[in-house]
Amino acid sequence: MTSLSARVVAYASVREFVPLYGLYALLFEDHGLDTRSISSLFVLWSVVAFVSEVPSGAWADTVSRRGLLFGSGALLTAAFTMWLVWPGYWGFALGFVLWGISESMKSGTFEALVYDELAARGCEHRYAAIMGYANAGEMTCVFVAILTAAPLFELGGYALVGWVSVAITVVDIALVGTLPAAPKVEEADEIAGRGDTVLVRYMSSLRAGTSEIRTDRVVRRSVVLAAALLACLAFDEYFALLARESGAETGFVPVLVALTAVGQVVGAATAGRTATVSGRTMGAVVIVGSALIAGGALAGGIAGFTAIGVGYGALHNTAIVAEARLQDTMSGRARATVSSVVGLTSEVLSVAVFAAYAIGSLWLPMAALVAVTVLPLVGLGVVAPRLLPAARPAGTERER
Repeated sequence: MTSLSARVVAYASVREFVPLYGLYALLFEDHGLDTRSISSLFVLWSVVAFVSEVPSGAWADTVSRRGLLFGSGALLTAAFTMWLVWPGYWGFALGFVLWGISESMKSGTFEALVYDELAARGCEHRYAAIMGYANAGEMTCVFVAILTAAPLFELGGYALVGWVSVAITVVDIALVGTLPAAPKVEEADEIAGRGDTVLVRYMSSLRAGTSEIRTDRVVRRSVVLAAALLACLAFDEYFALLARESGAETGFVPVLVALTAVGQVVGAATAGRTATVSGRTMGAVVIVGSALIAGGALAGGIAGFTAIGVGYGALHNTAIVAEARLQDTMSGRARATVSSVVGLTSEVLSVAVFAAYAIGSLWLPMAALVAVTVLPLVGLGVVAPRLLPAARPAGTERER
């Protein structure tokens, strides 16, 4: 189990060690884009991701999941390279198209690969903890990468920050080969015995996944909750602009943004401990976390970004727990497909967030925009007790 955890955490973490994360919004702004133009890029990113999300999930239930992760890594490398060789609106747009497809190929695929490997070992109850460690590793790398962006920018500007990021994505592609390849719920020999073609298996997985969401109320509610919580994490795309608006110099912006990553590290790392939390407790955490983000945005500075980090970490924790409950709830025959529907729904909600920022920027400063756009999370906190499935005791199967 330790070896599996280490491999999962290493792959997930290195993929997020991207110094560009701390500065790319400023890269766009310094190449002549305003908040509306930048938001349009984020919208494009989300639209591409949700259009390709479910189809890629069905492929992950059909073909090699590791193969899809290899392809995802290659597209991510191409996306950041595009920004560096064509630093204009259309170059940034094409990069986001590639990044959106890359994320959809990973979303659902990675989670299903890990869960099925644990299922093969009879350790499904460890899923929340391992994914929590993986997410903590991701956020730790984001934190370190963002801090690294400041000295890299001083040494070589956006070019050095960008090419170091590209090099790291290449390393992560190599780490895909270390991931396990557990059999899916529907064994390969069973499929081969039926003589199905790849296309037939693909359509079967697509139908099975979407049918399970339509017909199973518990799964459907779990999908809605997990997707809504994941969509909350779209706010971080504007943290660099928020820091600059509050008066921070470009070189200090990554430091403030890194404070939010610290909160996410703690929130993710404790997901194993909160895996059995009740719906009422989760709702309270969501409401408090939202208030901290809103208050921190209005306060600004180190204190404000510290509050944002705590609130963001709390939301990150609830998102991991909700996704783990979904994995326990579904049947598993189209695991990646169902997981991808979560990604699809969260991307649709993210588009609404980005659109709100694009329109709201005409009248409101960034601090007010952040505060206003977290208000709907209060409503999510209120309904969370109804949407979150009960925790399943270790070693038991869900009754159907």
